[in-house]
Amino acid sequence: MKVLIDRSGCVGHARCNNVAPALYPLDDNGYIASSGFSVPAGQEGLAQRGARACPERIIEVRDSPAEPRQVSAES
Repeated sequence: MKVLIDRSGCVGHARCNNVAPALYPLDDNGYIASSGFSVPAGQEGLAQRGARACPERIIEVRDSPAEPRQVSAES
């Protein structure tokens, strides 16, 4: 499982970090410090909950690195 993060869209809510601080570290200014990572075994649920906690929806969880990035249509 892979996590991809669009750091440029982070506005510093830090909700991902609140859910899973070891997976979603923050920089000195309170913004996400990672642009992505491979999820350690056993941490898949935390990675998904951290991604869902982001109100800006800049965190994407992929089951495999070969999956194309999914763009959600906004109504």
